[in-house]
Amino acid sequence: MKRIIILLILSALFFNVSKAQGKYWVFFTDKKGVTFDPNDYFDKKAIDRRLKHNISLYDISDYPVKQQYLNEVGELADSLSHHSRWFNAVATYAGDDQIRKIKDLPYVRKVVPFPKIKMQLAGYVSDYDTTLNFKNSHILHTQTRSMGMEKFREHDIDGTGVRVAVFDGGFPGVDEIPVFQHIRDDNRILKTYDFAKNTENVYHGMSHGTMVLSNIAGKTGDIQLGLATDAEFLLARTEINTEPFSEEENWLAAMEWADKNGAQIINSSLGYVYHRYFPEEMDGKHSLVARAANMAAAKGMLVVNAAGNKGSDKEWIVIGTPADVDSVLTVAGVRPTTGYHIAFSSFGPTADLRRKPNVSAFGQVIVAGKKNLKQSFGTSFASPLVAGFAACALETNPELKAMELFREIEKSGELYPYFDYAHGYGVPQADYFFGAKDNTGKTFEFIESDDQVTVEVNKDIFKDQKYDKRFILYYNLQKPNGVLDKYYVLSVNQTDVLIINKSEVPEGTRLNVHYVGYSETFEF
Repeated sequence: MKRIIILLILSALFFNVSKAQGKYWVFFTDKKGVTFDPNDYFDKKAIDRRLKHNISLYDISDYPVKQQYLNEVGELADSLSHHSRWFNAVATYAGDDQIRKIKDLPYVRKVVPFPKIKMQLAGYVSDYDTTLNFKNSHILHTQTRSMGMEKFREHDIDGTGVRVAVFDGGFPGVDEIPVFQHIRDDNRILKTYDFAKNTENVYHGMSHGTMVLSNIAGKTGDIQLGLATDAEFLLARTEINTEPFSEEENWLAAMEWADKNGAQIINSSLGYVYHRYFPEEMDGKHSLVARAANMAAAKGMLVVNAAGNKGSDKEWIVIGTPADVDSVLTVAGVRPTTGYHIAFSSFGPTADLRRKPNVSAFGQVIVAGKKNLKQSFGTSFASPLVAGFAACALETNPELKAMELFREIEKSGELYPYFDYAHGYGVPQADYFFGAKDNTGKTFEFIESDDQVTVEVNKDIFKDQKYDKRFILYYNLQKPNGVLDKYYVLSVNQTDVLIINKSEVPEGTRLNVHYVGYSETFEF
């Protein structure tokens, strides 16, 4: 009985202590007296990236956090975690009394409690082992061809020399699975780090990262699972299921690490949504990862992020963060069989009505499993397909700056200049980067009467074997302020596809239509 009472007392004491302790960001006022040699700190590729983007090698955000400040805060706190050069801050575990003392330090600018959030692997809708059979083998052959793999191959473009960082929940098997043998043979996994455990071993944890990497650079025989089979890689494990406090912190630390080690492209098939944020906060400004993504763009890196899988969730539906950031290339998912939006893919716009997503790729894919290839669903896999595409696009023109590459990828979308909140500008096309022109010509026209506008398609298109797989017409109604009021996808099987009554559309509205490679606008 006495033993039980002692245990209960100890449990109560532990509960009170743990309840009092919290996790905080401690932000400092300055970096006075700190010295910094960029040539010692940065990888050569990071230096080259800065020079290309006209970024100072001595930007104050790259200087280390002042060690004196870290030491003194560490003496007052229970412990310190990662610290951030970019934001001049340190993650701190401390109790209420400790944090009050830390706040009183003259060089502490502010203290912010950590949000208790839940990370979402932005694409684990479903995932299961499967034998490649007649039903799904076409996906394996088309997930890269839909983006123009053959055109890249024709020009020997495979991401050579481009450095890609991948942030995820683990990469088990990447050090032994045959799909990655070509990468291991060339020693193109340059660095790895587990930010959850502070070790260099990332070949454990969730297999999500293994699948994602396969959609950037995996290869089986002559079949590519991703486009950038000859790129270089930095692998960062940032996510674990048991520590909701640390995921954004790890993401930020991984971003600074990737910057230091010369990353040019970041793939993040992750999203941060409910348990901390609200849909109306998805404006590219609220979250720590949003600010980190913006900083990454300012450092000359292209951040590619999955749109998320909340498209069927009536409580959320919109993209998460950092996909909400203006400078992040946000990727939606499309269905391989139709080419249009797959139901779970999250929708734009952002909370402040900016255009998102930017582009699309297959949201139903073939990936590398622990033993065999398997099928998986989610925008997690659309994102790495586009990251691999981006690496190849950059190889075609290495002088492109990050945001120039961003815009060029948008322009390469198969729907461009048409846009909607489900598809963005559509699936990027390799042809664009070789000056190819779509010679389809005018595939529809607007027929106007006193009270109606009719969209009439060119019936000769039906006879063209080039387009025998899909006859899909996209259209939207755009308000004078640029916001889309409505948007639709229609399957075309007759010439008079769409009729709109003028009386039902406010003056100044634009009707934007895209059909088989051609876009045009009618203004009411």
